[in-house]
Parts: sequence; C-alpha cells; structure tokens
Amino acid sequence: MKIPPFPKVKTLMVSLVILVTACTAATAPSASEVAAPAQSELPAATAVAANTNTPTTSAAAAATNTDTPTETATTPSEAQPTTAPDPDEPLPFGVEREFSTDFSRSSIPFNEILSGGPPKDGIPALDDPQFVSVSAADEWLEDVEPVTIFQEGDDVRIYPFQILIWHEIVNDVVNGRPVAVTFCPLCNTAIVFDATVDGQQLDFGTTGRLRFSNLLMYDRQTETWWQQASGDAVIGELLGTQLTFLPATIISWADARDTYPDAQVLSQETGFGRDYGRNPYAGYDNVNSSPFLYDGPLTPDQLPPMARITTVELNDEAVAYPNDVLKEAGVANDTVGGVDVVVFWQPGVASALDSGSIADGQDVGASTVFERMLNGQTLTFITDGQTITDEQTGSAWNILGQATAGELAGQQLTPVVKVDHFWFSWAAFRPDTRIYQPG
Repeated sequence: MKIPPFPKVKTLMVSLVILVTACTAATAPSASEVAAPAQSELPAATAVAANTNTPTTSAAAAATNTDTPTETATTPSEAQPTTAPDPDEPLPFGVEREFSTDFSRSSIPFNEILSGGPPKDGIPALDDPQFVSVSAADEWLEDVEPVTIFQEGDDVRIYPFQILIWHEIVNDVVNGRPVAVTFCPLCNTAIVFDATVDGQQLDFGTTGRLRFSNLLMYDRQTETWWQQASGDAVIGELLGTQLTFLPATIISWADARDTYPDAQVLSQETGFGRDYGRNPYAGYDNVNSSPFLYDGPLTPDQLPPMARITTVELNDEAVAYPNDVLKEAGVANDTVGGVDVVVFWQPGVASALDSGSIADGQDVGASTVFERMLNGQTLTFITDGQTITDEQTGSAWNILGQATAGELAGQQLTPVVKVDHFWFSWAAFRPDTRIYQPG
C-alpha cells in the first residue's frame, strides 16, 4: 500500500517557513547566490541515495603507513528501469523557464518529478569552498557531529553535515581531482562523485526538484539532470552517462579530528548567511514517521520506511544492514556478490535530522564496511561490545578498519563503498535487496 503522509508535516513545514525567513535575511551573499532566483532558499527535499559498490579504498585507508590498499573508484550498476516519458507528456512546471536542458532526451517519466520548494539553485551549492584547520574547526564542531571524509592521496578533506545540510552539493578539487560532495537530507544519503565525465570537468547545482524524494542535480556545463541516488544522467545531453562513486567515510567529528589532525575542514565562511549547526529538518529522523514528499514505488514492508540502513552492492547483489541489527551485533560478517565483507558499527554519532540542534540529535552510530580478506586470509570478526577482534589472530581493530594491536597491528582492511539510507529511499531503486539478519 501507499506510504501514509508524514504525520508531522505541519510541524516540519512551520519549521521550514521560519527558516526561509532566516535564509532570506542572510547577509553577504556570494555571486552564485545573487545569480539564483530570490525565492525560498531553505534546504529542500534533495538527496543522495542508492549506491553500488565494489571493494574500494576510503579516506580511512591512508591513515596507516603499511599495506594501504590502492584506491579504486566504483561505478554503480543501473537503478531499476523506468518508463521514458510519453512524447505528449507535459514538462515539469517551470523547467523551460529555468533550464536549457534537452528535455527530449529522458529515461524517466516527467510525472515522477516533484518540486522540492526552492527553484533552480535555490539551495546554493558551494562552488568555491574554503577550508580551515582541524584545531580551528574544533571551536565550533561538537564531538558527536557527523562528518564526511574524502581523501585523495595525502589530501584529506572533512565536510561537516552541519554545512552540507544547507547546501547539499560542494564542488571541490581535492589533490587535483574534481569531485562533487553531495548530501540528500530527505533520503539521508551522502555520496562523493568524481566530477569528470569523458574528460570534461563538471560542476553541479540543485534543480529544486525531486524524484522519489531524492535530489535531482544538474551540471552547469550541459544542464543534464542527474539522479543523486544512482549517479546516472536521467534527462538531457548526457543521458545514460554514469557518475563514478568515490570512497568516503562518515564518522563522528571526534574520530575524524583524532585520526586526521592535519586534514582540511570545510569552513563555515561560505559566503552565505546560514545557521550552521541547526537542523532545518527537525523531527524528520523518526522511524514511526513517513517520508516527506515521497511519491514513488510502494516500499516493501520488511522494514519501516524510515528505518536507517547501511547499504552495500557488489556484483549486482544488494544488501541492507538495518541500523538496529548492527547496534545489537556490533559486527556483521557476510558475503555479498561473492565477496566476503564485514560491517563494523559503533555508537557516538548524532543524527543530523533529529533535534533542532545537530549536536543534540539522537545517537545513530557509525558504520563502515570492509573486505574480510587480508594477506590471503579470510578473517572473521567478533566484538565484546568494546573492542573488535578477529578470531584468526586476536588482533584488535577500530571503526576505520585499522588493526590497532596484536599480530596484525598497522594493517588496513580494504574498504567497500557503502551508503547510509532510509529504507524507503534505497528500496525505491533496489527493491530486490536482501535484508541482513544474523545467522
């Protein structure tokens, strides 16, 4: 059956309206903000979602000096096929006025596209991100706040969710590699993409539209529309092109600060007046609620639509690891697409979508995924609730897949790309997903 309307819509909308007033009163707009329509600028329904994965190296991998795996970017398999628009189907309202996109090229029906509220670029991407030191950022980041980490070579960048939630896209260049760091609040998905396609560097903005509550981005070079959840071009000149997912890690600020003391942290000095640290989606992260602005496939009833999950896709097999299961187990040894993997989980990370203050959000923990094969040996992991160890050598491991003590001290597991989701957003693209349960 259809998902019932979000029961706290009135409260959420009041909160957003209040924040619109705050946003429109913002000072010192940048050039990109001035160019955007002067309508609502609050963070609207945009997102990241599904992700498919092959074994890859994340920011964590370079933290050790021995046996660091070679970084491998991944390209996800295609999302579930949909029907292209009928030639007589009208375009989504307002797009002809705002975009020069070739709407004759589309792989999705236009009636699947909804307005998120703000217009094109109404939620402004960061095009010239500034960075500060870890010590400077520690003045305004709380220990439990969630951050995304991306590393290219020796260049480690930390992107706090308290900034991503207001901008949804950061166009950056890390150690010479153009990337797009994205976050869709309505789907709870944070994904980093390689921003080079067929030799052309792209930079991205927000369309102000959603599909299945997921962020639809556009590139400014061709005005092609991209589905953030799957990374594929769904409308326009580059139709059928796939963005490459890059490995990234989501952990607490405390863990990021202590592990990467020399990293660069995205600055609050963005050129936009935003109430960084405040959550404009207060109350949204509630397992007993329903998705906001979702109009898509029926959500399979194995899990509540708003259940938090960690997702992995390898060799066309998709698996969802419910947060509640991971919290109870601490580790999950599994095989996905023929690859032996382990999921680590630890508490201490606040939800960015719960309380009005991100730092006060409920503890949703952090998960990471790695290959279990190391030096030709398949490891099996256990935990006593405090320390993760492998049964084969008794070595101790941390959330970043680094052996901290024992025979394998200094070794690094090979990270596997994963994306956190709400169940409804992942299931919309991968309804064939296996839901992990301890054996």
